[in-house]
Amino acid sequence: MSILDKLEKKQILLSDGAWGTFLQATGLKPGECPELWNVSRRGDVIKIAESYIEAGSDIIETNSFGGSIFKLSQYGLGDRVYELNKAAAEISREAAGKDRHVAGSVGPTGKMLIMGDVTEEELYNAFKEQSIALEAGGADIIIIETMSAIDEAALAVRAARENTHCVIVTMTFDGDPLSGYHTMMGVSPAEMVVAMKEAGADIVGSNCGNGIENMIGIVKEIRNTDKDIPVMIQANAGVPEFIDGKTVFRESPELMASFVPALIEAGANIIGGCCGTTPKHIIAIRNRIKN
Repeated sequence: MSILDKLEKKQILLSDGAWGTFLQATGLKPGECPELWNVSRRGDVIKIAESYIEAGSDIIETNSFGGSIFKLSQYGLGDRVYELNKAAAEISREAAGKDRHVAGSVGPTGKMLIMGDVTEEELYNAFKEQSIALEAGGADIIIIETMSAIDEAALAVRAARENTHCVIVTMTFDGDPLSGYHTMMGVSPAEMVVAMKEAGADIVGSNCGNGIENMIGIVKEIRNTDKDIPVMIQANAGVPEFIDGKTVFRESPELMASFVPALIEAGANIIGGCCGTTPKHIIAIRNRIKN
């Protein structure tokens, strides 16, 4: 069954947790390219994927968040986009087997149309190249995540929609229920839903930036705009704190899991974790979903 078939049957699905902070804990050094690990340290990458599958994730992402030509070129790897993204998807597909879903991760390019440092065609082609490579490696979903600008996100969704299959898009919001939620580019959850549906997204939601409690208000805003579109939430393990030269995430697995019932009641259909979350967080969330 496709992920959309499962969601149509009102299943609550479990995604995976953090990749970036997990890679850092495994030994990724500052200034090192995470996507290069797909070929240089494949065994370490597949262990991360396998740990989330063992934790019960229905959806496993890929180590390709910064896999666009713009990001890889910063490491002198702009000519290896297809290779590194395909390898990322192959790793997650091997871990997932045939029964779990693989979501090819596509992050922001770091370029801004509003500043004139890139054209729409260049952005579209970058997202197209990455999406095609991820699908070739075994991804059955493309997830465009941590977005803040409508124009970039819409181009990414269109490129994935026109060249692959199921498309998820998540944005990162700041704020609270009283002041409202907005991305750093001023986009509200309601504006995101309308624009991303028009671009062709199958699933919308939010990741990063917030602990899971704040995600409840974001889901409510999405549901006030659209009652039916599936919603995916991947929260951090709390707001990051910088202590003694290290980034610390304080929310325990049990604390995160305690908010799962309210998140589901608000209208979330897919729940997982982002920065600071571990397989232990995913296990705790899984147990709450089952209950």
